[in-house]
Amino acid sequence: MKSLKRVILFLILITTFTQGKGKLTFEFNYARFKLDSVNTYLEIYYLFHQKDLTEFTAQNNSQKIGAIMHIQILDSLQHYVVNYKFKILSPFRKMISSQKLRNIIGAIGFDVPKGKYILTITATDLGDTTRQKDYSEKIKVHPFHNNIISVSDIEMCSNIRSSNNKKSIFFKNNYEVVPNPSLIYSSKMPVLFYYTELYNLLEDHYKSDLVMIKRVLNSHNKVVYQQVKPISRAGNSVVEVGVINLKKFSTGAYTLIVGLSDTSKGIGSAATQQFYYYNPTKLDTSGNAMLSKQPYLSSEYGVMSEDDCDLLFDECKYIANKNEKKMYAHLKTLDAKRKFLYNFWLRRDPDLSTPVNEFKKDYLKRIKYVNEHFSTLNKIGYKTDRGRVYLIYGPYDEIDRYPSEANRKPYEIWRYNSIEGGVIFVFGDLGGYGDYELLHSTKKGEYHDYNWKRRIISNAEGE
Repeated sequence: MKSLKRVILFLILITTFTQGKGKLTFEFNYARFKLDSVNTYLEIYYLFHQKDLTEFTAQNNSQKIGAIMHIQILDSLQHYVVNYKFKILSPFRKMISSQKLRNIIGAIGFDVPKGKYILTITATDLGDTTRQKDYSEKIKVHPFHNNIISVSDIEMCSNIRSSNNKKSIFFKNNYEVVPNPSLIYSSKMPVLFYYTELYNLLEDHYKSDLVMIKRVLNSHNKVVYQQVKPISRAGNSVVEVGVINLKKFSTGAYTLIVGLSDTSKGIGSAATQQFYYYNPTKLDTSGNAMLSKQPYLSSEYGVMSEDDCDLLFDECKYIANKNEKKMYAHLKTLDAKRKFLYNFWLRRDPDLSTPVNEFKKDYLKRIKYVNEHFSTLNKIGYKTDRGRVYLIYGPYDEIDRYPSEANRKPYEIWRYNSIEGGVIFVFGDLGGYGDYELLHSTKKGEYHDYNWKRRIISNAEGE
């Protein structure tokens, strides 16, 4: 899902860059590096635009801007691996329109063992704490084994320079590595810097040749940049930093691939990272993805994993018809699932002339909302009854909440005034664990039980 979010973000930034303040925005990315044979070093990068933060007066009467960052990493048992909150402060500098936009950029890292996690990052504007934004996404952490050549994740950067300043938060391996968490470059910042690490180079006793291949693919999977160079086995680990000039690139999404190959054994390892380039003077004229024979390959679905595909369809199954559900259940290959999802959302796009599918964008917002507000200890939000109703019918017009009493379990009533002349949905927390079940609805096709009140009486068993 990450690539999908980035594409939407790229389009929003291009079209709304000059708008005033609204909801807080910030950008983040992460990369995984080898720590030891068991643990991985997860590095998180974040960026705030100065113009998006609210100025406030600090205790020393100086003008400041800043944010509170809260980083949480939960394992599959809902245990905290990381639960860390910190402040970011910066002097406020007044700017005129001709000045370059200043950003607040930072990096922070954590030792994380192998596993599957939910990473949640919440940012709050220190100058206006009502302005908040959070992101949540699934991540996998795997160890970099000691007996196989491997490549770390790629850290996309705005600058890299040699340095001995160990006090800098960006210092590592004799470089000062300034990240670019937005993954967006432009004609005003046309130089892409990147940082990655190569591991286990001395494991081959025969000292066969190692070759690094660096490629950039455009959204049509065409190679637009390539460099090949030998890698020395002088040390077990090597830092690889590089620079790519994007000035001749067209506006669009690209993928950087850094691969390491043992030429004699035919084995290798590779890392990929998507990025975006905006050049208003040079648009992509190589062909419209809508007209391509396999347009899904050049869309965000073309880089989705099978887990990503299965999760996305599971989240949107409420708006799928019977034939679509049956068809997806019989798909056996990743390529087939990517193509299916591309066409599934294309059929629901209300305006094919615009770059954004507004229906899909709204539905993904609903997914985020229900997962944040209706999840329980044992069930994610979109799988709950309230989550299903919210995803299908959208936000309610009115809600009546009734907390638990001595002889009554908590329940709530949602009202939709514009559906069938007005309908209600009644949900009750019968188990006492926050999972509100649908007890009754007046909507056609939904569950009806006009005697639902008997089920919320604490001493009743439904008799």
